[in-house]
Amino acid sequence: MAEIILTGDRPTGKLHLGHYVGSLRQRVVLQNSGDFDDIFIMIADSQALTDNADNPEKIRTNIIEVALDYLSVGIDPDKSNILIQSQIPALSELSSYYMNLVTVARLQRNPTVKAEVEMRGFQSNVPVGFFTYPISQAADITAFKATVVPTGEDQEPMIEQTREIVRKFNQIYGEVLVEPKILLSDNKVCKRLPGTDGKAKMSKSLGNGIYLSDDSETLKQKVMSMYTDPDHIRVEDPGKIEGNTVFTYLDAFCVSEDFPDFLPDYGCLDDLKEHYKKGGLGDVKIKKFLIKVLERELTPIRERRSRFEKDIASVYDILKTGTDAANRVADATLSEAKAAMKINYFDDTALIKSQQEMYNN
Repeated sequence: MAEIILTGDRPTGKLHLGHYVGSLRQRVVLQNSGDFDDIFIMIADSQALTDNADNPEKIRTNIIEVALDYLSVGIDPDKSNILIQSQIPALSELSSYYMNLVTVARLQRNPTVKAEVEMRGFQSNVPVGFFTYPISQAADITAFKATVVPTGEDQEPMIEQTREIVRKFNQIYGEVLVEPKILLSDNKVCKRLPGTDGKAKMSKSLGNGIYLSDDSETLKQKVMSMYTDPDHIRVEDPGKIEGNTVFTYLDAFCVSEDFPDFLPDYGCLDDLKEHYKKGGLGDVKIKKFLIKVLERELTPIRERRSRFEKDIASVYDILKTGTDAANRVADATLSEAKAAMKINYFDDTALIKSQQEMYNN
C-alpha cells in the first residue's frame, strides 16, 4: 500500500511559531524523508468558512499568506501538493455520503467539537457546517487515501471519527477507503507553544503570536515583552523555569551551536537554566539570547518568503498545479466509492444490460 500524507491549515491568518514547531517543521522533514509516495497539504478554506461565513474576504486574503508561509519554511511543490480545499468538488460529495453513516449524538460526543464550540461561544447556535466538521475532515483524509495524518493531540478524536466512518463504509459497501494513522510530534514542547503572554496558545485574536513573516524589529519587540517569572524582580533573585515563556521557547528552538555562537559563557541550555534558578541571571540577557536564536531560525524563512512575494502569479500557479493533482486523486476515490455504493448509474454498463434483458423477457 502506498504511504500518503494529508495535512493542512485553516487560512484565517498568517502562520506563527506555534504552527511552525507544531507542524510545519515536521512536514518539511517528512517531505524530505523519501518515505512517502505522495503528500497533500491542504489550505482548508471551506472549513474556515464554517465559522467565518460572514467574512469571506478574510479567508480569500489569507490563502496567499498561508501559501507564502508554506513555501518560506521549505515546503517544496516538486515534492508536496499544496491545494485549496474548496476547489476539490469531490470532497463535498463524499461528505454528503458520509453524513448518512454518523449520528447527531456521535458528533455531540466528539471532544474536539465540544471544545471548539465552547471556545467560540456558539452554545446552541452552532453552524451546521461547523458541527459536521469531523465528517468533512473524514472526506478530506479518505479522498486522498491518506495513511498518515500528522497533527496535534487535540485532533485525535477527529481522526478516530474518520476511522469509524471508514470502517462503517467498508463494512456496508466493501473495502474502498483507507484507515488513517495519526502521527504526533515526539517533542512535548512542540505540542502546544504558548503565546508571548504565557497564558494560552498563540492566537491572532489574543495578539500574543510571533509570526513567521514578522521582521527583525517586530520580533525583538515581542520577545522583549515576553512573560517570564513575575517573582524574578531583581537579577540576583532566584527564577522559575516552569511556566517561563522564554525558556519554553528556548526548549523549542535552541540548538547546541547557539551557545558558542551567541552565549559562550554557558555550555548548554541546562547550564543556563541552573544559573537562572540560582539567581544572578537577568531576564534581559536570556531574552536577547532568545532573539538571536530565533533570528537564526527565521532569517532564511524571511528570505525565501521575500523571493516568492516578488512573483505572486507563480505562487498561484503552484496552488493550481497542486489542486489539479489533488482533483485527479479525489475524483478517482469518489468514483470507487460511488461504484461500491451502486450509484454509478451511467458508468455501470452491466446494470444497463441486465435491466434491458429483464425488460426483453
